[in-house]
Amino acid sequence: MKCPYCNAENTRVIDSRPANDNCSIRRRRECDDCGKRFTTYEKIETIPLIVIKKDKNREAYDRKKIQDGILSSCHKRPVPIEKIEETIDAIESDIFHLERREISSTDIGEIVMNHLKDLDEVAYVRFSSVYREFKDVNTFMNELKKLLN
Repeated sequence: MKCPYCNAENTRVIDSRPANDNCSIRRRRECDDCGKRFTTYEKIETIPLIVIKKDKNREAYDRKKIQDGILSSCHKRPVPIEKIEETIDAIESDIFHLERREISSTDIGEIVMNHLKDLDEVAYVRFSSVYREFKDVNTFMNELKKLLN
């Protein structure tokens, strides 16, 4: 494992434990060259998942896309990064527990919104406004009313 700070290849594991989701291992590592510490996660390799986009194109599942969407939704919100990571892990867990080889981007969006509701309501509204492509204020207000009820 290369050090992300100095690119040295001499790193060692100093602590290993199950991650919060119990589906991966969290490892603390230390670089022998620069002495800095960093964290890595080891996960089971899964069958490649294909995402069917709205335009019917297919592409490989990419966790980073979910991460980017949630980080954008949580921008300037008081949500700790640990909670965001836990939410992304839970979303990914839900997706893979469906045991499908293909999943629509619509299904993924619904799973993300269900988790964002619990994480932060403002982030949920931000995400849903982009995901559901709100056309006007009335559509936005209808979503807010659903959230308030």
